[in-house]
Amino acid sequence: MREADLEFDNGYFDAAAFASAALKDALSLAAAIDHTLLDPEATRDEVVKLCEEAARYRFACAMVNPMWVSTAVSVLAGTGVAVGTVVGFPLGASLVSTLRQEATAAARLGARELDMVIPIGQMRSRNYAAVQSTIHGVVTAAHHRGATVKAILETGLLTTEEKLRAAEIAIKAGADFIQTCTGFTAGGATVADVALMRGVVGSRCGVKALRGIRTVADVRALFEAGANRVGASSSVAIVRELGAD
Repeated sequence: MREADLEFDNGYFDAAAFASAALKDALSLAAAIDHTLLDPEATRDEVVKLCEEAARYRFACAMVNPMWVSTAVSVLAGTGVAVGTVVGFPLGASLVSTLRQEATAAARLGARELDMVIPIGQMRSRNYAAVQSTIHGVVTAAHHRGATVKAILETGLLTTEEKLRAAEIAIKAGADFIQTCTGFTAGGATVADVALMRGVVGSRCGVKALRGIRTVADVRALFEAGANRVGASSSVAIVRELGAD
């Protein structure tokens, strides 16, 4: 299918208004940032520090690897800050049954935001039914336990047509957000990819950008392109640019 053949009834998302509201002060900006630590070598002390920072600055969530979910839930108990984790990460090549088990286990432990990598090989093979079924399986498991799902497209590995199609498939499968990438492959969050993704989904779901986001200027450009969530490991430095203590 050619890009020109794709038609989307996607509603309207006012990116300029969102950017203005989210960047009005440090607290508003923090509420749109996933404070992230997904390095495989991260220690328990580093995870605890991440969670303490998430609570202090009121980030949208503390995003950690699955083995640290219970630790993060314990540290963040009573703070109102959500714990997020990843599913099928970073390759997007797990069995569907494994993905569902991961999602269920993480949600049972208290994770409230699950970032899943779509089956990239199936996407590039044009097996769109398998891609949709895989995402839907995770979404069903997550939603059953009150967790949201962000479908990671890994845009650096896809053609423009594949990005468009993957975004639409994720929406049909019930994803709450679509996300640019894992941060573990070539490329990061680009304004062009975010604009393309928002153009597909409109107001039907959120758009999250991740990787290479280090300054308020980076965040502003992505918000104005259509993102309404970003993931960053430089979150504290970013909000301090807007005056956070």
